Amino acid sequence: MSSTKARAALRTSARVSAELLLILVMLSVALWVLGRMWSVVWPLVVGLLLTTLTWPLARFLRRHGWKPALAASVVTVLFLVVGMGVVALIAVPVASQSGELADGVVEGVQKLREWAAGPPLNIGDAQITKAFDTAVARAQDGLGSMVTAVVTGVSTVVNGVVTAVLALFLMFFFLKDGPRFLPWLARQLPGRLATHVPTVAARGWDTLGAFVRSQAAVGLLDAVLIGLGLWILGVPLVLPLAMLTFVSAFVPIIGALFAGLVAVLIALVSNGLMDALIVLAIIVVVQQLEGNVFQPMIQSRGLGLHAAVVLLSVTLGASLAGIVGSLLAVPIAALIAVVWNYVREQLSEPSQEPGTEESNTGAAVPS
Repeated sequence: MSSTKARAALRTSARVSAELLLILVMLSVALWVLGRMWSVVWPLVVGLLLTTLTWPLARFLRRHGWKPALAASVVTVLFLVVGMGVVALIAVPVASQSGELADGVVEGVQKLREWAAGPPLNIGDAQITKAFDTAVARAQDGLGSMVTAVVTGVSTVVNGVVTAVLALFLMFFFLKDGPRFLPWLARQLPGRLATHVPTVAARGWDTLGAFVRSQAAVGLLDAVLIGLGLWILGVPLVLPLAMLTFVSAFVPIIGALFAGLVAVLIALVSNGLMDALIVLAIIVVVQQLEGNVFQPMIQSRGLGLHAAVVLLSVTLGASLAGIVGSLLAVPIAALIAVVWNYVREQLSEPSQEPGTEESNTGAAVPS
């Protein structure tokens, strides 16, 4: 009897393992195809995220009698104006104080050199000069690698510009023709798929909107806290740095590092080493609160995901696909949860209404 149960258990395990292996193979093929089409998929994803950010205004205009094309055009132009205004708000004050900042950088380097020459390091000018000459020699030896890196960086910037332009065009068409997509999709699908797929797509759209709104809330919170700390310390360019912090919140990891580096550098050249270290401590504390408290809490409420799921999703996405993976990890996890919840709803047995319960004799209980 036990051998029969063991053989049955082995057969069941083998069947389940084969099915899981087939699913993994299908997922691998799908990811490979996605990678081959990434130059098209990435602008599409960015366009969808931008559309979720701008759709409330376009919907408001459409409900007040605006034509779809006109509403989409106005929203797209307004988005461009706001984006360029944010860039100008950050760049113009920095450019106007570029001379002062450059002098401050030279002064900061000199202070670091004087500090290194004193105790406890006691590094003399000869050692500093020797280290500088060694660094120059290594830079000259690695000139080819540097040129390659510059070319790669220029290519990355060009690809980013092309992606941004395509995403803006896609955003315009999504704003203009988006509401007609689900009815069109329902007409193309047979049977029950005509109901299930548009429903899941509509729920997924709401989930993407919640993701963008939660990310904006996290960025605003970071900008307020870091800007408040900079203002208390008397660091210049507080508003541009706060705006930079808010914008960079939409780019995980790298965005926070870049905004923090700029803030620390400006604090160093304007207020000195001690205030720069305080700014660094403020940024580290805020970023830790964001990654471990604010972001999981806000996104878990907006997306219906547990905070631990958000943290694990970001970690897994970053390990699999770097910055892009960490950016897309949370919305992908939320979309998977949407599909799973819908499938569970469809597979669950409908509960009996009180009026249809049957008595022990088989007769229906009257309502």
